Amino acid sequence: MEMPSMFQGESLKRLLQGMAVGAVATMLIGFNWGGWTLGSTARQMADTKASSAVVAALAPICVAQFQSAADAPSELAKLKKVSTWEQGTFIEKGGWDKMPGSESADDGVARVCANMLDGLK
Repeated sequence: MEMPSMFQGESLKRLLQGMAVGAVATMLIGFNWGGWTLGSTARQMADTKASSAVVAALAPICVAQFQSAADAPSELAKLKKVSTWEQGTFIEKGGWDKMPGSESADDGVARVCANMLDGLK
């Protein structure tokens, strides 16, 4: 049985080149515009979203703990005097970012809490 001419000699070379170019084009289009992602990228995106959700849920608790402190008005005045990039550290030192029953705070809670408190009057 004889092979078709498309699978012989120069035609075979062009066929393989076309397949390679088509595969590369498919990958470029898929990853750039088709929404394809690698597993590691998807995992990183999911971790980032989960962390953001945790911070968004815990920051109001931090604000409530800050406001329920005995000296909340004076502490709020001190917080507003501190520079913006140091306000998160101020909240951490006060311990308001730690949730009841936990020994440490989640990353980012103090910063978001400070931003929320800075917006209060």
